[in-house]
Amino acid sequence: MQNKLEKLKHYFPGYKVIIAFSGGADSTLLAKIAQDYSDDALAVTIDNGVMPEGFTKKAKEIAGKIGIKHEVIEENLLKNPSFSANHPNRCYVCKDIFHSRIKDVLQEKDFDMLADGTNLTDLLEDRPGVLVNYEKDIKMPLIEVGLMSPEVRDILKDMEITYSPSTTCLATRISSGSPLTLKKINRIQYAEKLLQKLSGTKLVRVRDEDGNAVIEVDYKKLLNSQTLFYIDSELKAVGFRKTTLNLGGYAHQKKELTIYKPCKDEKNKIMFETELPYLLDLEKTCKELKQLGKVKCSREMGLAMVEVGGKNITLFSKGKIVARRVKDQVDAENTLYQLLPLIRRKI
Repeated sequence: MQNKLEKLKHYFPGYKVIIAFSGGADSTLLAKIAQDYSDDALAVTIDNGVMPEGFTKKAKEIAGKIGIKHEVIEENLLKNPSFSANHPNRCYVCKDIFHSRIKDVLQEKDFDMLADGTNLTDLLEDRPGVLVNYEKDIKMPLIEVGLMSPEVRDILKDMEITYSPSTTCLATRISSGSPLTLKKINRIQYAEKLLQKLSGTKLVRVRDEDGNAVIEVDYKKLLNSQTLFYIDSELKAVGFRKTTLNLGGYAHQKKELTIYKPCKDEKNKIMFETELPYLLDLEKTCKELKQLGKVKCSREMGLAMVEVGGKNITLFSKGKIVARRVKDQVDAENTLYQLLPLIRRKI
């Protein structure tokens, strides 16, 4: 982790840098390093109208503590039909608008680089907005140095730097295909604030699935009939039809990174497989994989094959990845993290 941090410190010298800044862990670490090591640094926050209450205020406070210059751009996405229609490419539309606005600032102020806090762990999630980074040459330093979410949080803890734990767009709580409205955003915001107060934790998600509230929270403090009745009444009062509780909670949503199996033909070897939550653009992925070695691609079969360090790796267009001849868990994880930055996805 320390080696990765040292690489990050050497990323910005000689450049005037703008950081796409939410005040979350990833952008906070980037802003701190850019402020300390770049020739000039500016944090830019987009107020998009669908973020948690107090989002921009908290971002200003964190930027102030770091000492980095900070600007806020107003952009009400609910007024944009391409976004409010809530198609599966919603996050792509959002990020495309955001980075276009920030790039305007970059040109006006004669900065050299725009960077955002996408980290290596993010590439395991369904985040179509990352395509904008590739298309617009938005730098992703955390990926380039190999930092993952837990490592970012550990570094910030060691540096005694605070960050906002709640910077996720509220639109992500609403099922794709259901139009985004201010009413829906407001009732989600009200519900999450209520659950935060009752549960005593900031890690709360209330998802709007066809007008039904699906609560994801550490629910131990909520399990009495009076509290549950109160929650149900309050959420129905703001427009939800029904209230349900996801017993998995919010903190346990991510599945295991890899699954290991003994190879039938080589009992002392290990293989791993994992499945990404998105489809692969095989043509673009194959072009990127050539950085690792010879690649065999078959659009008809929907797969790509590459050999890395003696390991045979197969990537399927539906998102599955299988690697053979892996030595151990560490080797498997390192192999996967070597692949992720080279994978290009479809929306």
